[in-house]
Amino acid sequence: MYSIHQHWDPLKVCAVGQSYPPEFYDYISNKNVRKVFYKIAEETEEDYQELIKKLRSFGVEIIRPQIDSNFDNYFDGTKFMQPPMSPRDHTAMIGNIWFSDGSADPKITWEKLKGSDWPDLPTNELEFNNLPKFVLDELKNNFNRSSYAKLVNPFYLQNINEHVKRQGNQIKLGTNINAAMTTRIGKDLYFGTETKHDEVELLQKKYSALFPDYRCHIVESEGHSDGAFCPVVPGLIISLKDMPTYEKTFPNWEVVYLPNQSWESVSPFLKIKEKNKGKWWVPGEELNDDFTNFVETWMNHWVGYVEETVFDVNMLVIDEQNVICNNYNKLVFDAFDRYGITGHVINFRHRYFWDGGLHCITSDLHREGVQKDFFPGRS
Repeated sequence: MYSIHQHWDPLKVCAVGQSYPPEFYDYISNKNVRKVFYKIAEETEEDYQELIKKLRSFGVEIIRPQIDSNFDNYFDGTKFMQPPMSPRDHTAMIGNIWFSDGSADPKITWEKLKGSDWPDLPTNELEFNNLPKFVLDELKNNFNRSSYAKLVNPFYLQNINEHVKRQGNQIKLGTNINAAMTTRIGKDLYFGTETKHDEVELLQKKYSALFPDYRCHIVESEGHSDGAFCPVVPGLIISLKDMPTYEKTFPNWEVVYLPNQSWESVSPFLKIKEKNKGKWWVPGEELNDDFTNFVETWMNHWVGYVEETVFDVNMLVIDEQNVICNNYNKLVFDAFDRYGITGHVINFRHRYFWDGGLHCITSDLHREGVQKDFFPGRS
């Protein structure tokens, strides 16, 4: 059975995302647009392969989402569904329970969903056993085929969910728990806020009810917490934000801040920022208005808000001695030296477009180790 208790325990099984291949974009008639997507697709897979090679050198087993060769299956009638780039956004292994947005039922097909006002499918077929009635009611009242497909879509998570299920793990679907917002430190779980408007007390109540055997904490990250801070090993945090809660949530831990590491420091990004409100960036295509207009018209649901994401802290920890980073940063690597950590640089070139660093485009399924209590004085 798979399990994860601390995210610096030795990584053994990891999901790595998948993008659409170059031929997916053959339908685009404008060559100024098509050639850019060809380049993105080719270089994205090249970088995935570099990451996979590095992980396998440490004995990590890799599993990837599967993409159907019939690309029409990913068209919802108006737009193509986002490729399975970031499995971490939709999954989390907490202890030995697997939380996932997708269906583990191979009978679910996009054809059953396509064209329906509301899919007339029995609840057990969708494996919504863990969805409260009010969630189902909300889905029905605000039904959108694209968002619904993300919850049960057949290609994004199905084979990963089935793989975990074969290990004997309990699977909970549709609970909206994702590892990009969750930090697992033994008996303590830290959950990030989505925005500055989130009600911390309500979130605290929610997570404490979901995880009664853990001590749950809310970190005001105002977005994916893995883009704001990374507890690399016991005692060390690499952080973008000077969060006032660190002394309370991680007492006596060293926090290394990264000044001037926001996207504002990447000067070419400013050329495109006013056109797309800071949501994405493809270096070298800042003046390609055909490409910008195409993405904003047809693929704005593919891209996030990268201006708030800092790749330097979006790192994947292999074990307590090895961490994979997007690039070199002196402050970070000096801290690594103090703790006996080796930083391995893998450049995910189109993280600006996909809005995801190395932590986002992976999801750890299994790490060796047992649960520890790093703050035993807490009640």
